[in-house]
Amino acid sequence: MNHAPSTSRRAVLAGAGGLLTTALLSACATGAPSVRVSSSPSVRRSAPTTQTPTPTPTPKTPTPMPTPVSIARQPLPGGTITGLPTGTPGIAWTVDDGVDSSVVEAYARFALETGTRLTFFVNGANPSWTEHADLLRPLVASGQVQLGNHTWDHPALTRLSDQGIADELQRNHDFIASTYGVDARPFYRPPFGYHDARVDAAAARVGYSTPVLWYGSLADSGDITTDQIVGFGEQWFLPAHIVIGHANHQGTIAALPRLDQLLRDRRLATFTLRDVFAT
Repeated sequence: MNHAPSTSRRAVLAGAGGLLTTALLSACATGAPSVRVSSSPSVRRSAPTTQTPTPTPTPKTPTPMPTPVSIARQPLPGGTITGLPTGTPGIAWTVDDGVDSSVVEAYARFALETGTRLTFFVNGANPSWTEHADLLRPLVASGQVQLGNHTWDHPALTRLSDQGIADELQRNHDFIASTYGVDARPFYRPPFGYHDARVDAAAARVGYSTPVLWYGSLADSGDITTDQIVGFGEQWFLPAHIVIGHANHQGTIAALPRLDQLLRDRRLATFTLRDVFAT
């Protein structure tokens, strides 16, 4: 997906980078207990065995879950949303696509461990959303994670017929409803940010009346480094911004804790779109 609404173009790469896992093998030999023979042939004594007590592990202190910030919800504006209302004390962190299943899982576990509120714009054709549905469902049910419609398999909607637009959104809508038990309407994100009045009208006819773009990108639709992703976070994690990220490449995984620390350092809350807008 493009990194700014005005010049939307997705960088499509040949595949996500893999993580190299090193297996460490160890062997343990067990010998018979040693026997010490005394100077007297009639006496045999077993050498005393000294056992070192196993230390009791210190329990890990869980990371405290931040208290969600309550704000008065605003009426849903007409037209395209690119940011949050002025004065919102945080960001809407949105995540698209889901090409790499391990990144979707990392985002879900990150949300679970930190309390970060996220809006995922799902492409149901990506298996990641089915593979990690059990992990995500409780977060979706609680409202901490919101699901939006990003079409079934990410076509440029401006190149489709009206019926093709409706079919893409409806198929993905049905997938989200059957897999997660929620209704993603009215929020949809057009792939690549490509939309116009005709696309918006066709989407609205199937209930998706609110296109959502962004005001800042982590630029990780393509395979960039963790440091680059964090650098874009430093640029765009600002009050009232909608920031777009992607669950597509491995560099995103290592960026998550650093982006969390950035939010804490800047005292920025995270909000889903439904936290902010009354629908």
